[in-house]
This record gives sequence, C-alpha cells and structure tokens, in this order.
Amino acid sequence: MLHTDFLVREPLLDAQQRVLGYEICWSAAASSPAEQEQLLAFVAQQLLGPDGDWLLRDKTLVLEAVPSMLSADALHQLPPQHTVLALQAATLSHPDTMAAVQALRAGGVGILLRDADLLHLGNRLPAIASLVEVRFSGSGVAQQARAYAALRNASVAMVARPVSNWADFDACAALGLNAFVGKLHLTPRPSSQQQGLNPAQTVIMQLMQMVRQNADVAQIEALLKRDATLSYKLLRFINSASFGAGREIQSLRQALTMLGYAPLYRWLTLLLATASTSGYSPVLLETAVVRGRLAELLAQQALGKSEAEQVFVAGMFSLLDRLLGISMEEVLANIQLPEDVVAALLSRDGKYGPYLALAEACELNSALVASMAAALKCTPLQVNQAHLAALAWAQQVSA
Repeated sequence: MLHTDFLVREPLLDAQQRVLGYEICWSAAASSPAEQEQLLAFVAQQLLGPDGDWLLRDKTLVLEAVPSMLSADALHQLPPQHTVLALQAATLSHPDTMAAVQALRAGGVGILLRDADLLHLGNRLPAIASLVEVRFSGSGVAQQARAYAALRNASVAMVARPVSNWADFDACAALGLNAFVGKLHLTPRPSSQQQGLNPAQTVIMQLMQMVRQNADVAQIEALLKRDATLSYKLLRFINSASFGAGREIQSLRQALTMLGYAPLYRWLTLLLATASTSGYSPVLLETAVVRGRLAELLAQQALGKSEAEQVFVAGMFSLLDRLLGISMEEVLANIQLPEDVVAALLSRDGKYGPYLALAEACELNSALVASMAAALKCTPLQVNQAHLAALAWAQQVSA
C-alpha cells in the first residue's frame, strides 16, 4: 500500500442510537482520485474473509467516492447490499458518471448524494440515489420538514450531517430522518445515563477483582452461582462456535477451568460494559469495544500478547465512566487495576497510555495521529490494518 495517510471512521446511527455502519475516508483534507481508488482496494482487502465473507456482518460501509472509482475492480468484490459510495451531486452532470451510477444502483450498490439540488433531480432521484445527505439547521424547520417529507415519499433515505448534539438528534428523528453522522458516539445522553454500578455490574467487578488476585476456582464459582444470568452467559459463551470448546460444557467449574483466568478477565471486561440496565448508548459501547481492540492490536508487536491484553482493558475502561455515568476516579475505586492501566486511564501516560491515545485519535481525525504513530514506531499501514481489524472484531463480539 503506497498511501501514507491514516483512516478515519465516523459511525452512522439510526434513531435508536444503533450503529448502522461507518463512513471511512482518509484523514487528508483532499485526496486524489488515485488515492480514493486505493482506499476502496484496501478496504476490500482487509474486510473480506478468506471465503469472501463480509467481516462487518450487517454493517454498511460508506466510502467517499470519485467518478473514477465507479468502475474499479475492487468495488465488485464488496457486497453491494453493504456498500455505499458517497458522491458529490455535481459529478452527475457528466453522462458517463450518471450511467455508471445508474448501473451500480441497478446492481444493488448504494449511492449517497452530497450537496444535491433535490428540486432539479426531481423524479429521477430514486433511480440515482439510495441516500441523500441533508444539512440540518435549527432555523427554517418547517421548510426542512416539507423537503424531508418529499424525500420520504420518494423512498430515499436521509442522512443528517453534522449532528453535534442530542437536541439536534431528537429534532432530526422527529422530522423522519433515517441516519445521523456526528460525534455523538462520544457523548452519552444525560437523561438516560445510569448513575453508578447496578447489581449485575457490582458482581462482575467482584469477579474481576477475584480473577486479578488469582482466587481459587471454587470461590469464583460460588460467586457466579449467585447470579443465574451471569452463569448462563458464561456457559453460552464457552459453548459457542466462536470459542470452539468441541464438546458441550455444562458445569461452571468446567467452564472456568477451560477458559482460564486471562480470557475470563477479558470476557468480564466486555460484559461489564454491556450490563447496563438503564439505556446505555449502543454506539458508545461499540466505540469502547473498537477502541479497546485497536489499542490492543497496536500494542501487540512492541509489548507482547500478555501486556497488550492490559491495553485492551484500558481501552474498554476508557469509556466506562460515560457508560456508567460516574467519574473515572469512582470507576477505579471499585476495582484494583495495574498501575500502568490506571495511568493510561487517568492521563494517557505510562506504558499503555500512548496506545490508548492513538486509538482515540483515530476516532477524531486528529492532526496528532501521525506524530503519535511515529512515536510508537507504528506505520500508517499497521495502524490502518489494525483499525479495520478492530471494526471487524467488534462485530464478532456483538454477534
């Protein structure tokens, strides 16, 4: 891969804050047509499994496109039902571009139009685009509502950008917009935030503490037996095809023995974030999983597998304060963590902090990504491969 830039992702949300997919582009403000085609080929290479299966499962990928990409070989490798190309509407003025777009639409590939003159396109719009990007504004709501109603009648989905706060999100949802792009994945809804640990999370914290202290399997089993839901989830996990136990495990003692303490701790870390009972944000949770895995992958080569797993814990815990609605200091008061993990969480310092900071920067299109990666001796290719691998891994976890 010749490109020396870094990938940036933005989650695409629905009205229930679920992640429909991701917009992926280069962090450079302006990329050449050749670089945009390179992005397409790189994504296809990284997100298709050995048998051609789509590693993002039900997620859609939105890729910034230029006309020359519309006939790229790599495009035909991607699943059309999960692929959307974002085009500037002005490019449709060229007959060849319009013909290529219509052919792609007929083949099931999605087209997202940006800066479109909806009145000019009129009845042709559904044959050209599956989605239209709209710029929501707090003023002129009545006029916007009429335009959105016309789009709904044309069966064209609407993507609002940018949606920078939850008040705008609610206004867009009320107007019938279908998807939303912005930085809301890092801002939990204040009205739905859980305050403190619920009973299930308290038990999970206790289990994590016992695992860190290498408690006897019988003690861990006794605590697990007090929570039927946790016991069920552990048995379901150990018997899942992804874990590959090979035979059905029916006792908690067997499950704990087979899993081992390090994988058990990792599983409990994931479970802790999902054990909220009061409206946690699905996008916030998925961001935590991707961040944790990305930070872990970035750290593996330099720190080794065992320490990289601690970096994963730091990445997962880095959003736990927002998931639980409590301060990071309060999170850390509930569980004893290694000093390097604490330093990473509180100030992005220590041995693990720089990897967590780099994973965060990849979410924000930060100008510091290049210097952070260079300081860790991570090449753009390594960071980009880890980024897409983390996205794919997060889908496996959710499944």
